[in-house]
Amino acid sequence: MLITSGNSMIQSLADTAFAYGRREGDHDTSIPDLTLHIRNTPTEPLHCIYTLSLSLILQGSKQVAIDDRLRICSAGQSMLTTFDLPVISHVTEATRYHPFIGLVLKLDYGLIAQTCTELNLERPSKDLRYQAISTQDIDTGLCDAMSRLLGLHLTPEYIESLAQLYKKEIVIRLLHGSHGMHLRHLASVGSPSRQIVQIVAWMKQNFAQAIGINELADKAHMSASAFRQHFKALTGSSPLQYLKHLRLQEARDQMLLNGLDASQASGVVGYESPSQFSREYSRLFGLPPQKDIQRLRQA
Repeated sequence: MLITSGNSMIQSLADTAFAYGRREGDHDTSIPDLTLHIRNTPTEPLHCIYTLSLSLILQGSKQVAIDDRLRICSAGQSMLTTFDLPVISHVTEATRYHPFIGLVLKLDYGLIAQTCTELNLERPSKDLRYQAISTQDIDTGLCDAMSRLLGLHLTPEYIESLAQLYKKEIVIRLLHGSHGMHLRHLASVGSPSRQIVQIVAWMKQNFAQAIGINELADKAHMSASAFRQHFKALTGSSPLQYLKHLRLQEARDQMLLNGLDASQASGVVGYESPSQFSREYSRLFGLPPQKDIQRLRQA
């Protein structure tokens, strides 16, 4: 059964989440892989990378841009990300008295694949229009499972024994629910999406290396043209453009969190030319590295 944003289950979960962390910001919870996000005002569009995860929007609204596609997710809706994607995200509805509240559960690919095998679910149709990000209304079962998972912070002695069981229940409900076919597509043995997922995992670990499209295609056991086509269908960008986003986002994090200057950060992520790094950084984030980091710190 689907539920609306005004439903008492959503409101109860929002109250529980807000009681957990009333301060504006991003909060790690005592439950592994579960984070809480609160905003008192709308935010500026921010370049970031969404990973394999489930988000529940409990209050307010957010907007996510992927290439030229737009996703709007409002209170009472869930957003499933089945692929690591560079996106532009911002909160569009939030006030001090009615803040944006979102829960994000990082999902485990191994658990998804294992659960698919155990349930012996049918594979998605080849005609399925796969979506790396899908938005759906939250159903009562998913809301209840997430409530029990978050509620474990009140009985920390049960987190180790029960959290993984609740996470598996959430995966089962996702596989059977309106997000299900997209998640099943991800886990399908031999499907192009699975091969692309493996390549992206490799790229995230080796983004500083110089590598061309042919080498990436070889790793995926595809022709260069097929690899480029499947990659763009899943991510909305070319493989090399995606790699560039990974490098620039990592460089931004290194400058913001670890205090590196632009020259140091460009070298860490594999740029040989600091001037090229600065040009591409400005093109993606709208400001030169130093001014962008100053703006983020002030914000």
